[in-house]
Amino acid sequence: MTLVLKIGGAAGVDAHTTDIARELAELIGQGERVVLLHGGSDLTNRLCERLGLPVRTITSPEGMTSRYTDEETLRVYAMAVAGQINTELVALLQGQGVNALGLSGVDGRVLVARRKPAVRSLLTGGRVQIIRDDYTGRIVEVNAALLNQLLDSGYVPVLAPLALGTASERLNVDGDRAAAAVAAALHAEALVILTNVPGLLASVDDPTTLLREIPARRLDDAFKYAQGRMRKKLLGAQEAISGGVARVCIGNASLHALLNGAGTTIYNQVNTVLEEMMR
Repeated sequence: MTLVLKIGGAAGVDAHTTDIARELAELIGQGERVVLLHGGSDLTNRLCERLGLPVRTITSPEGMTSRYTDEETLRVYAMAVAGQINTELVALLQGQGVNALGLSGVDGRVLVARRKPAVRSLLTGGRVQIIRDDYTGRIVEVNAALLNQLLDSGYVPVLAPLALGTASERLNVDGDRAAAAVAAALHAEALVILTNVPGLLASVDDPTTLLREIPARRLDDAFKYAQGRMRKKLLGAQEAISGGVARVCIGNASLHALLNGAGTTIYNQVNTVLEEMMR
């Protein structure tokens, strides 16, 4: 099985990384192929504060939130995700006997994105501001051949969500959607998005309202429950499922538990039926 795992960059996720590394080592020992993609939002925020840079977010008219990434913020973001976080994760995995290899999406054109020429930001009062100096992009290409070559050679790629733009510039790309693009390109059986909440909750303050299973055909209906970053995770799940990934698991449980039904599982019904028939 090929598994793509996304570790979130929000505060509260890092405490689980040692346990995740152990679980990954077990899976890889059982012959699984794993690609790990990580975020870096919390560290980027802390570095910006130390450097005196404002931390700014953009809310689209559709309700999606993202980091406002001008040139200075892009440099800090690259320091956080491609420098400190990536190398720490690689070292942690190596300590568990996993032959991890750290890459940003810029390396080997692993992730190629198209820079957004303009970004719309919703202001107070319903006005919309057009932003043209934002260095964010949407992934248009994944170098699956290189990732498969690394996997076949026994490496575990650890990817930082920094992409190469079509004009050879560095771009900030959303980690959840980048993981979805990688999972689809590798025809992965599962995408696991580890976050700091139990999964998708019908009532955001009530963990007993966890939506455990969502068939792909009902995913559009589930968006009404998603707030903040969860909307991006559902969008990534939708893109992964559309790309042929059998299931997407979202939550804050252990990797083993998420793969066995903890959290929220979004599944491609056709693929699930075929899996059952082949057992």
